[in-house]
Formats: sequence, structure tokens, C-alpha cells
Amino acid sequence: MQPEIELKLDILPEWTDALLEWPGLPPDNRVESLHATYFDTPDRLLAARGFSLRIRRSGRRRVQTVKASGKGGAGLFARDEWDMPVRGNVPVLDDRNPIAALLGDAVTAIAPIFTVEVERRIWLVNEGDATIELVLDIGMIHAEGRKDPVCEIELELKAGDPSALFALARRIDSDIPVRPGVLTKSERGYRLRDALPGAFKAEPVMCDPATDIGSAFVQVMAACLRQYRLNEALLLRHYRGEALHQARVAVRRLRSALTLFKPVLGKADRMRFRGELRWLGHLLGEARDLDVLLEQRAPGDPHRVTLEQAQADAHARVLDWLGSARVRMLMIDLVEWLASGPVRRKAGAAAAHLAARRLRRYRRRIAKRGRRLDRLTDEARHAVRKDAKTLRYGAAFFGSLFDRKRQRRRRKTFVAALERMQAELGALNDLVSAPRTLARYGLVDAPSPVERDALLAAAAKAQADFADCKGFWSDCKGF
Repeated sequence: MQPEIELKLDILPEWTDALLEWPGLPPDNRVESLHATYFDTPDRLLAARGFSLRIRRSGRRRVQTVKASGKGGAGLFARDEWDMPVRGNVPVLDDRNPIAALLGDAVTAIAPIFTVEVERRIWLVNEGDATIELVLDIGMIHAEGRKDPVCEIELELKAGDPSALFALARRIDSDIPVRPGVLTKSERGYRLRDALPGAFKAEPVMCDPATDIGSAFVQVMAACLRQYRLNEALLLRHYRGEALHQARVAVRRLRSALTLFKPVLGKADRMRFRGELRWLGHLLGEARDLDVLLEQRAPGDPHRVTLEQAQADAHARVLDWLGSARVRMLMIDLVEWLASGPVRRKAGAAAAHLAARRLRRYRRRIAKRGRRLDRLTDEARHAVRKDAKTLRYGAAFFGSLFDRKRQRRRRKTFVAALERMQAELGALNDLVSAPRTLARYGLVDAPSPVERDALLAAAAKAQADFADCKGFWSDCKGF
């Protein structure tokens, strides 16, 4: 077994010729034609347990590789790996790798599930005192009669400090646009077996109850970054309203994570990333607001033509900015920050202590500020709504830290009540914000007072019900 640290970068196919001619590459490289077959059980037990198994053929040589899932998953991968030569295309599963022990009797069901064919070019690049293997893979994944092109760079650290990976990535991006890759080839193969979704929702964050604060923060941020990049990739291929919505959700989750972990983060880093993410969120938000507004307008609405033009302009701005160096570097900077160990205080303390303290704080704020919700100003209600979103994301980030039966039961009730309150506040916010959105384009409209009163009453009732719910976290002390 050997550790592997690599930075994966996505590159668009039209830029590969420019990379091959890039002056930062040494003249010497080698080219390999690779054919890899990936294996799993029919019910994907290996993938479910965080492992991949492949046999890769290069010429007459075959190598079997077992990989444990990457730690992080936001571009930077650090994985355990078991390699061994094999003679045929049948996996060898013995005590030289963990597969047989992992699957038990189910190991007999192992079978091919998809293949990957790539042309690989390899360079050894010196970046300062570090040595980095730069790999360019161009090819295709085949699964279930479907295919998906591969075009990616992998920077694998051979010697030196991991920061050199990011220095090289920035040098490449100064001439050739690249973005952090968040999917391994095995993940892409598994996804190809299923229908490609129109958007990617947040995946569960599963932290061990004993996880420390430093590890929990990296895991939470990596999950949010992954959600953003998956949806950004869909948007860059073809604009989809739901993908934009989920990209915006991912940005909100990133900002909420920075807020929830505020006591243990350096102020300068936190403020820097919050500022950039706020800008990106506003950019996505303008387009999303127009998408929602147009969904609510009837086909014969006199404002529709003006709004459709504004929507088209907002979509174009989104795509222009998503293709910008500012957004690409924001993502690479975030990945590097996570790799550097960003938690500056109490990194080794139990994450559950911090989680309980922060969740308790936001629950109390909502209970206090949300009293007599129907009498608050629109701005004050919006502040309650933002707190509710932060608390909802926090419940998703930290829920697995409180895994006893009673805690799980309380969490289910707590989250359900919180979601009901969010839904009512969201409907009220849409009603109030629609005239403001219209006003930006010289249009006038006013919400129905009857509908507004009904939504206010429903929101106040949902807030009162939520305030009666008990927190699902333990009464943690010591932070």
C-alpha cells in the first residue's frame, strides 16, 4: 500500500492542444494507451463501502488496483492504494488487498461494470523544490451502452510540499482554463450507468461522532464544493435552471459553513472567502430570481417580454462569470485552503462540542427574533429566514455527530418543523421580493394584501411550532 496525493483538474477538450504546446511543460513525455475495466457486485457493494477495483491494461502489461475513497473529495485526493500485476482480466482477491475481507461471501459476485479507455501523456515537472507528475488523460468511459468523454489533468506529488500542486495549477490556468475536478473516473463510470441528472442536490455529510473540528470542517466544506462544481459543470455544458439553483444552494452552504465554524477560523481567511462567495451568490441569485419570477407569470402577462430579455441577459452574465479566472481561482484557492489545515483554534477538539454550541445559538436566535413574526418588518423577517437557513444547513452538516437513537428521533422532528417554517418564510419572501425584482427593470406590481396576510399567519404558526421543538444535540460542554 502506498499513499497518493493528487490534484485533479478539469479541462475543456478545446484547450488540450494549447496544453500540449504550453511552454511550462518539459519537452520529454511518454504516451500510453490505457484500457481499464472496473469491477463491482451487481448491487455495488464496493462503491457503497468506499472502494474501487480495476484492472488496467497498457500494452501487454496488466495491473490490478484497489483504491479507498479519497479523503476530501474537493479536487485534492489523498487515497490508500493497492497495486499488483495480474495475468488476465479476472481480479485476484486475496490477502494482498482488502476486498475479500471487505465483501466476505459476496466477493464471488464481483463482475465487470464499466470500462475506461484513454490516451495518457505524462510529464515530470519541477515546481520549485517539488517534483510533480503531470498527467493528461483524453478518452472515453463506456457503461450500459452510454459513453462520456474524459478530458482531465492529474497533478501527482512525487516529492516536496503539496502547495506546489496549486502553484503549478495556477501557472497552467494563467494560459489554459482549468477547474478543480471532484469526480474520479470510477465515480463517473458509476454515474454513467444511471441517467444523467439535470442537477446535483447536496449529498449527506457523514462525520463520525468522534470527529475533531478540523476534520469536520474540511469534510463539510469539501461536500459543499463538490455540489457546486458538479452543478457548475452542468451549467457550462448547457444552461439548466435547476442546476443554477443547486449551484446557488451550494454557495449558500459554503457561506453557512464559514459562519458556523467562525469561532475556530482565522478572521482574514474567513472574511476573504465569505466576500467572494457572497459576490458569487449574488450573481447566481439575480438569474435565479428571474427564473422563479417567470415561472409564476402567466403566458399573457404584459411584463413577460421584458422579464424574458432580462432573464436572457442574466443567464449570459452567469455563464461569462463562471468562465472567468476570478471564479476558477476562487475554487482552486478554496481547495488549497482546505488542504492547508484551515482550522486555527481547537482543531483537535471534538466537533460535537462546537456543533452543539452553534446549533443552540441559532435555535435561540430564531425563537427570540421570530416572536410575533406577523408584526416584524420585511427586513427583520428576512433576517429570521437567513438564520433558519443557516440552522437547517447546520443540522445537515452536524446531524451525524449526534447519532444515538433518541437524538435521531428528535432530529427528524426538529428538521421537519424547521423545513415547514422555511417553506412558509420562503413563500412570503417570494411575494415581497417580486415587486422589488420587477422595479429593477422599470416594472410595477404589488402583492395581494389577502395573500400576504395568509402567508404571514402561516409563517407565524410554523415559527411557533418550531420554537416548541427540542434540540437534537447532546448537552455538550467544554468548548
